[in-house]
Amino acid sequence: MLLNLARKKKVLLFGGSFDPIHNGHIAVARYAIEHIGADELVFIPAHRSPHKQLLPGAIASERLHMIELAIAGEQRMRVSDCEVKREPPSYTIDTVRYFRGQYGDDTEFYWLVGADMLNDLPRWYRIRELLDECTICLMLRPEFETPKLDRFMDIFGHEQVGKLEQNIILNPLVDISSTEIRRRVAAGEDISHMVHPVVAIYIKEHSLYRGAF
Repeated sequence: MLLNLARKKKVLLFGGSFDPIHNGHIAVARYAIEHIGADELVFIPAHRSPHKQLLPGAIASERLHMIELAIAGEQRMRVSDCEVKREPPSYTIDTVRYFRGQYGDDTEFYWLVGADMLNDLPRWYRIRELLDECTICLMLRPEFETPKLDRFMDIFGHEQVGKLEQNIILNPLVDISSTEIRRRVAAGEDISHMVHPVVAIYIKEHSLYRGAF
């Protein structure tokens, strides 16, 4: 009798505002794909309530399109509008289950989380179920000390803390932020080294972020 040794498909889920997507996001995505051995990475721009947006930013359709432009040449990257189409509040576990329905049970899901959000993790909606349904990957900048995760032992348990410790990803050192890009655009400064050339053109042609500051 022959055993089915085919491995499960690995899909990385990368959520965020991406306002706008920049070269740092792409560098992290490429590195994470190789580190995990992922078959695919999905950018998931977050829904944003207009009542909570303090600074002028790009609307969902513009953020989606900029991601499409930035990853056009990337074979293992795509973008999903599942969260921007969902009425808030939008929870990570709902997004993971949405993709589970799309891909099936023969897929392993990984969710990229910045290490700066680590302290908030215990307060995530249905976090224990989320940890059972996907693998959380902590993205850590090389200049920062590896976080001590044993403080979460009583909350998550030994097995889940072990999974977190095994899935810490050292980000490429790319000092770029969307906030700085918006500031530069508003000030009329150059952003060509910070975003994909076609994204820079899109921002200029659509007069995005002109009143951001």
